[in-house]
Amino acid sequence: MASPVMPSSGALSPLGLDAVRLAPGFWGDRTALNRDVVIAHCREWMEREGWIGNFRGERPRRGREFSDSEIYKLLEAMAWADHPDLPELAAVVARAQESDGYLSTRWSQARYTDLEWGHELYCYGHLIQAGVARLRTHGEDELTGVVRRAADHVCDHFMDSTRTCGHPVVEMALVELYRATGVERYLEMARRFVERRGLPALGEISFGRAYFQDDMPVRQAQVFRGHAVRALYLASGAVDVAVETGDAELLKAVETQWERTVARRTHLTGGMGSRHTDESFGEDFELPPDRAYSETCASIASVMLSHRLLLATGDARYADLAERTLYNVIATSPALDGRSFFYANPLQVRVPAEPSEGVNHAAEGGLRSPWFDVSCCPNNIARTLASLPAYLASADGDGVRVHHHASGEIRHDGLTLRLETGYPWSGRVTAHVVEGRAARISLRVPSWAAGATLSHGGTSRPVEPGYATAEGDWRPGDRIDLDLPMQPRWTFPDRRVDAVRGCAAVERGPLVYCAESAGDEPPLARIAVDPAPPAEHHTDGAVELDVTARLTPAAEDTWPYRPDRPDLSDEDGERVTLRLVPYHRWGNRGPATMRVWLPLA
Repeated sequence: MASPVMPSSGALSPLGLDAVRLAPGFWGDRTALNRDVVIAHCREWMEREGWIGNFRGERPRRGREFSDSEIYKLLEAMAWADHPDLPELAAVVARAQESDGYLSTRWSQARYTDLEWGHELYCYGHLIQAGVARLRTHGEDELTGVVRRAADHVCDHFMDSTRTCGHPVVEMALVELYRATGVERYLEMARRFVERRGLPALGEISFGRAYFQDDMPVRQAQVFRGHAVRALYLASGAVDVAVETGDAELLKAVETQWERTVARRTHLTGGMGSRHTDESFGEDFELPPDRAYSETCASIASVMLSHRLLLATGDARYADLAERTLYNVIATSPALDGRSFFYANPLQVRVPAEPSEGVNHAAEGGLRSPWFDVSCCPNNIARTLASLPAYLASADGDGVRVHHHASGEIRHDGLTLRLETGYPWSGRVTAHVVEGRAARISLRVPSWAAGATLSHGGTSRPVEPGYATAEGDWRPGDRIDLDLPMQPRWTFPDRRVDAVRGCAAVERGPLVYCAESAGDEPPLARIAVDPAPPAEHHTDGAVELDVTARLTPAAEDTWPYRPDRPDLSDEDGERVTLRLVPYHRWGNRGPATMRVWLPLA
């Protein structure tokens, strides 16, 4: 089975790329764009920047110390997409491997001398994930041989050590290689890496040990903290270890950390990470919209973790967060043409950014860039979209459970469903039975979808958020209709989120909306909104919304603080109509200011 996550046990069993095929639609269009444009774009830029040349021995070496990992992510994307260029690129990588399995274009002469920042094991993790993808889609070949030798080298060198890597990812990669090969020591190596973190296993750094989750053992933590990508990759590896070793305590520890993080440290878009300095989570309710880092890679890691917890427990709340993150961060990063990307995904941009045609030397900014000095996000997008169908549905005993609504086909054990939907623009999801048998078919009802109904066999009934289930002896031609209410809704923040107190946001279905103002006209800093029902407009296949707002008077150049509470009376401010666009579509029409959280009039 071709799936990036294949646990040996759990409430649900994954369905791979061979069982879930996407048709044209929101996600089908994006996976096609990924296959046809994004993968080639990433390879072109890595050739241009010399990162692939590092493997050919070209000097001087170019790119950051972890640039090898980007080639490995691209190889993983190629494997899931069955891309014809994979063997050629894999051969370039293979020729750089040393006789004992060691592979690094940066550290060959100083192996493992800087585990805090060197990223050697991190790079191995992405190499191994590429190899697992190739094993599951193709079988043994030159790339999988490279991966097996590298994994054996890691076990030989680190099994009896007390050290680990400053950037987790090798943990979940080794577990998946164990699942693919049955070699027990890969699982044991992953288990030891998880257990030794926080003892501590790394040296002191200026950001503190929490930056790479080395301040306390995984089992003792109560919330995700430190560098967001590191924290979420580590948690994913811990779930994998827990599932394969039957460690209920470890699994529960990660669930507890996820719960508190979602309740207190997650942005409305599903993005995680509030601090630019160290790309980290902030403290509880530290969620500033303009300084939200919300790195694309952190959101990909969040989906990876939520998917693992979903398979382990069957709990729909994990699919709810994954959906929010998929539509409002992962879909946001690539431009509509697939040739530029957001690295950070703030919820407010105050100053329109200048277009970038080359390498962006800063990760932040309010405009997508074709490439970055640290281009982890474009390659991470490529491998995620290439494997996305494997996240959409799973086997539920003898039935099928659909987690994410998209047009396409699902096949499982004699049951074939053809899904048709205009989601996320439309709330109707129809499952047509193409091949039937007695089975349970479950469609997820998102947490926001109060008032949903399920219809089949001539009957209709209301269904609650969670999974709406229909059981029967299905025959070709049967159908199930799930209707989700898609009215726009206002969302208000917890008062403990200081940065957006007195504001509101608009959502519709799974989508978060934002005000986007080209040239800052109207000036979004002077906008105050009336939370009346928005008006819908269908534009270029998308739904945009109009809300009533007032343009407050321009500030005078005087002391901006006063002894009395300011109040915007009915007579103050010009009334305007403010157009809101889906957050994932913003920034495609050139430089603009933007905000998700809108001050209330």
